[in-house]
Amino acid sequence: MRDLIHRALAEDLGEGDLTSAAVVPEGARARGSVVAKADGVVAGVEVAAAVFEAVGGGLAVQPRAVDGDRVAPGDQLLALSGDARALLAAERVALNLLGRLSGVATLTARYVAEVAGTGARILDTRKTTPGLRALEKAAVVAGGGTSHRFGLFDAILVKENHVRVAGGVGEATRRALAGAPPGVTVEVEVETLEELDEALAAGAGRVLLDNMGADSLRAAVERTAGRAELEASGGIELDTVRAVAESGVDFVSVGALTHSAPALDVSLLFEPEAG
Repeated sequence: MRDLIHRALAEDLGEGDLTSAAVVPEGARARGSVVAKADGVVAGVEVAAAVFEAVGGGLAVQPRAVDGDRVAPGDQLLALSGDARALLAAERVALNLLGRLSGVATLTARYVAEVAGTGARILDTRKTTPGLRALEKAAVVAGGGTSHRFGLFDAILVKENHVRVAGGVGEATRRALAGAPPGVTVEVEVETLEELDEALAAGAGRVLLDNMGADSLRAAVERTAGRAELEASGGIELDTVRAVAESGVDFVSVGALTHSAPALDVSLLFEPEAG
C-alpha cells in the first residue's frame, strides 16, 4: 500500500503543485472533512488516511468511519487539519482511492443483499485493476463478499484453455489433483453437464459452472448431490443473481464487483484556520 501511495502521489504531484504554490501562502493552515455524497458502503478509509500522512506537513488525520460502514450523504469519513498545501497535495489521490474502493464495497453489498437467505456466497475474481488487487479484494470483503483466490499462486483453477491443452476435462482434473501442493484448493471449470460428470468422476472437489442458465444450474446441483462445491460464473448481473443463487450453488462469482463498480462520490470540504 505504501509503495502504491508514493507512486500515485508522484504521478499527480510531479515536481510540485503549481496552483497551490501560486495561490496558497506558505504556512497557511486549514481544516478539512472528507464526506460521502451518496449512499453506500465505505472502504479504503485507512488507505485515504495514509495518503494524507504520506505528504508530510504534520497533518492531523482522524478517521470517522471504518471499512464496511454504511454511509449517507454528508457523513464524515475523515477529519483533517494542518498545512493547507499538504492537504491539497494529497486530496485527489486520497479521494480517488477512497471513492474507487467504496464503490467496490457498495456494489458488493448490493449483490450480497440480492442473494440473502439462499446460502450462496458472493465471490470476487481476478478481474481487478492492476496494482490495486489487494485493496479491491479487501473492499469486496468490506461489502460482505468473499475473496476468491488472490492470484495464480495460491489456488488451482483449471479453465477452458487448460482443458484444451490437457486434452479434456477429466484429464485436466486428474493432472491438477496430482500436481496440487498440500492444502491448495483445486477447482475445475466446466461448460456443460457432461463436462461436470467428467470432472466429478475424476475427483474434483470444487467445480465452476461457466455461463450456465438457471435450468442447467439446477440440474448440475442435482447431479452433483453434494459431492463437490459448486460455483456459478459468467455474465451474472444484479437482476439475475438471485435466480442463480436459488439454483442451490454454493458460490456466485461476479467480475463486475471489481471491473465495473462505479466510484462512490466523496468530497473534501475545506476551510482555512488560524495559524
